[in-house]
Amino acid sequence: MHIHIFWDSQSPSGFQVPVSRLISSILDVKTTVTENPVRIMGYVTARRQVDAQALLDSIQTYKHLHQIPEPVLLVVHQDLFRNGNIFVFGLARESVGAGVVSTSRLGNEYYGRQGSDDDYIDRIAKEGAHEIGHLLGLPHCSDRECVMFRPDTLDELDRKKKVLCPACREQLDTLLNAG
Repeated sequence: MHIHIFWDSQSPSGFQVPVSRLISSILDVKTTVTENPVRIMGYVTARRQVDAQALLDSIQTYKHLHQIPEPVLLVVHQDLFRNGNIFVFGLARESVGAGVVSTSRLGNEYYGRQGSDDDYIDRIAKEGAHEIGHLLGLPHCSDRECVMFRPDTLDELDRKKKVLCPACREQLDTLLNAG
C-alpha cells in the first residue's frame, strides 16, 4: 500500500519528511510527500475557514482527473470545519480515498503556549495517520491512546500515542493483507 501526502505551500515548511516517516511507522505503509497540486476550494469568508467536505471534493476530482488509485492525504494550513462542527483537525472520505488535515490548530501558538516543533510534528503525524487509517478502512476506536481515537480537543490529541492499539493493528493488518 502506498499513500500520497500532498503538502500545501502554506503549511509549515520542513516538517514534511518527519511527518511522512512517522505516519509510515505508525501504519506500516509507504508514503511519499509532494507539493500540493490540488486547488484549495470551499473557503467561507464569514467563518474564515475552509469547508472540509468541499476540499475533499477537490481532492476527489484531482484523483479522478489524474487517475490516482492510491489514497491521498492533503495537509493544509487553513482552519477546517464541517457542517455540525465548529472545526475539525481533519476529515476523510474512505469511499474515494481522500483525506485532509489542517495544521491550523495543531501548533502550540494557537493556544497561547510556547511553540514546539516536536509537538507540531507529532500532532500532524497522529492526525494524518488517523485520517489515513480511515482511508484504509479503520473506524474510530474507543481506546483514548490509539491513533484511531477521535479527539475533540488538543489535549485528547496529545494523549494519543503514535501507535494503533492491538485491535486496530490486527484489523489494519487484515485489511492490508486482503488487498
